[in-house]
Amino acid sequence: MICVLRLGHRIERDKRLSTHCGLVARAFGAQKLVYTGQKDSGLEESINSVTNGWGGPFQIEHSESARKLIKDWKGKSIHLTVYGIPVQEKIRTLRKVRNLLIVIGGEKVPPEVYQDCDWNISISQQPHSEVGALAVFLHEYFRGRELEKKFRKAQKRVVPQERGKKVVGQTP
Repeated sequence: MICVLRLGHRIERDKRLSTHCGLVARAFGAQKLVYTGQKDSGLEESINSVTNGWGGPFQIEHSESARKLIKDWKGKSIHLTVYGIPVQEKIRTLRKVRNLLIVIGGEKVPPEVYQDCDWNISISQQPHSEVGALAVFLHEYFRGRELEKKFRKAQKRVVPQERGKKVVGQTP
């Protein structure tokens, strides 16, 4: 199980960013997104709609406490941060973990997250988006195989082509 924990969702400020975290988590091989902060039925409906149309498995849920989730996690946890150990130095170790909680920030990340996670991992030592960090991490973790993933119960799928857009199963 690969689960992504999105910290501190704020409905008005983060609706697109948190949606993109969920879309990237799903498309790049995670099975679940848990978010803290404000409970947002619109975010949940958006992610569930994509999963229903494009396949899964993928789940989204809200949690009141990131700290409790991290402490109770049955597996290992990593926090993606600019300040961590470079991913290229730890990726071999991390690939061995099968029950992984990936924590990504939102608003200011509390110091407890840095302390409670098993690893603090950086994608670069430069400021960047949690969406970008998550995509790069999952791509490294799965060695690029996530790009060929087939989603179960998909009602829609893209037909690759040089130009234009073709989606099979798309409703008009």
